[in-house]
Amino acid sequence: MLKQRLQQKLLQKLSPQQILLMKLIQIPTVGLEQRIKQEIEENPALEIDGAENKEENDFDIDNNQEQDEHLQEQEQEDFASKEDEFDYEDYYDDDDIPDYRLKINNRSSDDEQKEIPFSTGITFHEFLKQQLGFRKLDEKKYQIGLYIIGNIDDSGYLERSTDSMVDDLAFTQNIETTKEEVEEVLSVIQDFDPPGVGARDLQECLLLQLKRKQDNGEKSESIALAEKILKRYFNEFTKKHYQKIIKRLEISEEQLKNAIDEILKLNPKPGNSMSETTKTNNYIIPDFTIINNNGELELQLNSWNLPELHINNTYANMLNELAKKKRNKNQKETYSFIKNKVDSAKWFIDAIKQRQNTLYATMYAIMQYQKEYFLTGDETKLKPMILKDIADIVGMDISTISRVANSKYVQTPFGTFLLKSFFSESMQKEDGEEVSTREIKRILQDIIETEDKKKPYTDEQLTKLLKEKGYPIARRTVAKYREQLNIPVARLRKELH
Repeated sequence: MLKQRLQQKLLQKLSPQQILLMKLIQIPTVGLEQRIKQEIEENPALEIDGAENKEENDFDIDNNQEQDEHLQEQEQEDFASKEDEFDYEDYYDDDDIPDYRLKINNRSSDDEQKEIPFSTGITFHEFLKQQLGFRKLDEKKYQIGLYIIGNIDDSGYLERSTDSMVDDLAFTQNIETTKEEVEEVLSVIQDFDPPGVGARDLQECLLLQLKRKQDNGEKSESIALAEKILKRYFNEFTKKHYQKIIKRLEISEEQLKNAIDEILKLNPKPGNSMSETTKTNNYIIPDFTIINNNGELELQLNSWNLPELHINNTYANMLNELAKKKRNKNQKETYSFIKNKVDSAKWFIDAIKQRQNTLYATMYAIMQYQKEYFLTGDETKLKPMILKDIADIVGMDISTISRVANSKYVQTPFGTFLLKSFFSESMQKEDGEEVSTREIKRILQDIIETEDKKKPYTDEQLTKLLKEKGYPIARRTVAKYREQLNIPVARLRKELH
């Protein structure tokens, strides 16, 4: 039976301005400039300071046109004899403004200017296409080759199966082919540099590199044995079941060690071996910079490249004029349109300012909270810190701090780090002192780095060693921290000597 009843609920609803601010906070500095450009393109009421200069200059030129008319006539006479040599308009346009007039200097004379490095040369995929062009292939196979290269990732591996590419070529390129033909072209690409490119998995990648060595005349017992291990006992090799390999191949531990040494010389990600001149690099552009000035920490928000924004004067004046007088239906629609655009521009400008203030306040609180670390670079000086600690200091919501921490980088004298990496839970040592879990991970990593690789520590042994150092944590916690540090289990850390 249906019943009607009154119910009171307390709901929190974000305004469009708050939603805009949250989205802008998430954007790193490197992406904010593009977001501002997008907003300017979509909203004619918003513009960059200095953009109106062009209109003012054009207005001045029109006003002075009559006064300068006789000078222009004289100039035309002077240039008449040179018309055959060049056209002056090819070199200059009255409507053009030099590039330097359109750039905004958003830095003070005290700001430290940093140049962002960039790489030149061809990309990894262009390098592969270049090699494809050197091969004698008919048009069909050349197109198949281009499609295969397009499906090779940055590490050098082929992401699609040959069966899938046969279907893709038919539907997207209108090229009828077979699995055998695709694999024939793939074998050509697998002969390209860097060695191992175009492999479908790690096993094939390593075997391709060993084959290249042998083709180049590098033939030895160790290389032949390495090839045999990768072909027949790849699974045992990846799991480091060395005794099984020794027994099945009837070889000595020394022979196995030499073969493994050959395998370790190979590159598991051949695409990453490209030199700086042939592969484009991605650079992290930090959002903040911390400087140690004789023991005093200074924080800079890296926003010098952001333009200054304001409301377009034409739109602002039109809005004021329409607001003063009685409006008909068409004028009401115009007024509503202009008001929406101007209000939207005001919200955006205000949101950018709030974003900058929020970022600075959050990073400043983190810098002060972790002052000892930023002064020394010693990770053991990192204090336990959770999002709520910083949220309480700056008086903001935890979700806002999370948005800042998850997507922003800070440049320090000791490297560039994601803000998220400075947050960690706490635990209590045996002496009652509270320490950061990051400190425990650092100590765990140090223990593993100095262990005997012939007999690496098990998780149980690591737990015991940490307890001896005053960190009483459970074995499952040690396993969790080890996995977070991307350190494999003891069996996989074992090495032959």
